[in-house]
Formats: sequence, structure tokens, C-alpha cells
Amino acid sequence: MRIAVTYENGSIFQHFGRTESFKVYEVEDNRIVSSRVLSSDGSGHGALAGVLAENKIDVLICGGIDGGAQTALAERGITLIPGASGDADTAVEAYLRGELQPGDATCHHHDGEACCGESCGKQGRNVGKTCRVHYRGTFNDGTQFDASYDRGEPLEFVCGAGMMIKGFDTAVADMEVGQAVDIHLMPEEAYGMPDPRAFFTVDVRQLPGAEGLTVGQQVYLANEAGQPFPVRVFAREGNAITFDANHEMAGKELNFHIELLEAK
Repeated sequence: MRIAVTYENGSIFQHFGRTESFKVYEVEDNRIVSSRVLSSDGSGHGALAGVLAENKIDVLICGGIDGGAQTALAERGITLIPGASGDADTAVEAYLRGELQPGDATCHHHDGEACCGESCGKQGRNVGKTCRVHYRGTFNDGTQFDASYDRGEPLEFVCGAGMMIKGFDTAVADMEVGQAVDIHLMPEEAYGMPDPRAFFTVDVRQLPGAEGLTVGQQVYLANEAGQPFPVRVFAREGNAITFDANHEMAGKELNFHIELLEAK
């Protein structure tokens, strides 16, 4: 049996339609024997069901999911356990013990739209609205890592829908149009802490063209479905090369200056 979980930084990602990766568990005799991370490759709701079917997934554990996606999964014979949250590994183990039951996949504070995941139960004038912001992001030493101002194009996203990191979403949720704020985010509010399970070692001879890779270099590898995902070279020793699949911002404290331009 194969179980997939909408996945981000070790936890269950809360919006099925916007998940960037799944963690896939191979189960034998009701025990986890292996796991891997599968990229969604930016697929939408309907296509995601196809990705799971192609990878022979039997069960999906997720947070919020809309009716169309539920139908698409059912048509492919995939058992759905929605409304889950927290640590992905813990949820799968609870499912195997028969202790994880389907929760409410939808919420109703967005006029009947599918559950936005982390925003469920949150208060904020902008939750569920399409927001346009300008922002500048810096590390604690003042080094800038990103800025919409420099591109001359505001960032647009649905507040509370899981499209942004948690702390950024939370800050915008109750801002007034025209307001500007400065926030400091710990890793848990940003890209999380590095996951030791995201490190893996392979024989460089199995990767044609990898002989010249150096520590710190970012490259793209392909998963079993042929979908690319980014990794960094963490270490090299002889023919062994260790990759780090954590987000490059994992473990970092971040600062943002945010200006809300529009919320509709």
C-alpha cells in the first residue's frame, strides 16, 4: 500500500490544490518500510489526482480540499482522509493504527469555498481576499534576499490560502489597504527548520554529468515520475555525494517590510 500526504517542512500542507510536494510512504504488513518526497510540479487540483494515480497512491491524507478534487480522487480509487494537520509521519502512523479519522474538508467563512487550510478559524479582514503587496525581505544582517519593489511588480496572492509562508500570511491578514508593517519571522513562521530526512546520499556514478558538482552548488534531480526538484550539494566523499532537499531558507530568521496595496 502507498500513502501520500500533502507535505511541507515535515507537516501536512493545508491546501491540496496548492501543495508543492507529497510525502509518499510505502507500507507493508501495516508498517512503514520507506518514504520519499514527490514533487507536484505545480499541477492544479485535477492534475494532482492524476499525479497521485500515476504513482499508484492508495490513500491521501491532507488538510483542506475542494469537492472537485475529492471527486477526481474518488474516480481514481484513492481513499481520502481530509481535515488532517500536524506532523506528517505522526498522521500516517495514526492512520495505520486506525486512529486517524476523516475530518471536515471544507469551511464556510469564505462563502462556501474549499478550506483554505491554516486560515480556518483565523480572524482577519483580508482572509480569503486576493491581496496585492509590495515587500522587501532581508536577513538579520540587513542583506536583502528578495524585493518586489526592485521588480516593479507587486505580489498577488489569496490571503490565508497557504500560498505564502505562515508569518507573512498572518501579517497581511489584518492590515488595512495603504498600511505598511515591518515583521521579524522565526524559522517556524517562515520555511521551517531543516529536516534531516531531506538529506540523501547517492553514488556519483549513478548520476551522469555529476562528476564536477561542488559543495554548495544547486542542481535539479528528477523523481520517479520524471519531475524535477531542486537540491543542494551538501557533501562529497569519494564517489558518495550527499544532497540536501530542504528549502534554501530553512532554518533562517527573516525580516519583511510589507505594504498592502489592494485587498479584494
